[in-house]
Amino acid sequence: MRLSAALLLSAIIWTGAACGQSSSGSPTQVTDDSAAADSLRVASFPVDSVPAADAENRYSKLSDEDFRIVAEELGVEVAAIKAVVLIEAGKQMKGFYAPGVPVVNFDNAMYRKCIAKAKGCKGDKEAKMPSGLTGYAQREWQLLTNARRKNKDAANMGTFWGMFQIGGFNYKACGCRTIDEMVELMSKSEFSQLELFAKFITNSGMLADLKAKNWAGFARKFNGASYARRGYHTRMAAAYKKFK
Repeated sequence: MRLSAALLLSAIIWTGAACGQSSSGSPTQVTDDSAAADSLRVASFPVDSVPAADAENRYSKLSDEDFRIVAEELGVEVAAIKAVVLIEAGKQMKGFYAPGVPVVNFDNAMYRKCIAKAKGCKGDKEAKMPSGLTGYAQREWQLLTNARRKNKDAANMGTFWGMFQIGGFNYKACGCRTIDEMVELMSKSEFSQLELFAKFITNSGMLADLKAKNWAGFARKFNGASYARRGYHTRMAAAYKKFK
């Protein structure tokens, strides 16, 4: 991805509840109030929720059935959700480096924002690197693993996860009660990553734009102020016409 897009995404919502960190000046803010957090949750799905047809491709490919299920949950056209996924996740739509090992981008600055006010967050001294990784994947997972040994929650919250590079600090906006739940789901399948993305855009005020096919409005919220210069809205519009 797309680390630049990931960093832009961090400006949308900051929910550092697990380590007592709050945001300032971000366009949309989720508070650490439990009632507010519950009100943001959309329908949950089981941790092992993977359509039967995905059994052999859960780490490598989204099926038409995956798109249909999520589009129906959101109340949008299949072509609309496909268009957003294609542009936001890229043509490869890569969510995993290996089975059970999601794509990650560790952000040290975001990690420090959380750890600076951490209370009760413990390090995982037994944290281990996934085996078989090389190059960029190995470097990012090594950074994440090292940080987990110092402060597990802050490390996971300071990392951008999966094909959509959603910041871990957005776990509540993804319908999860804990950062561990979000990480577990991110590691289950590409379908689960798509479900988390669907919950994120629902709870972050983007669903109305998607339903209306207001590509500029959606891109402004997801990609930040530079969306027009990068042409996210026009590319989504073109992809929608293609899938339609």
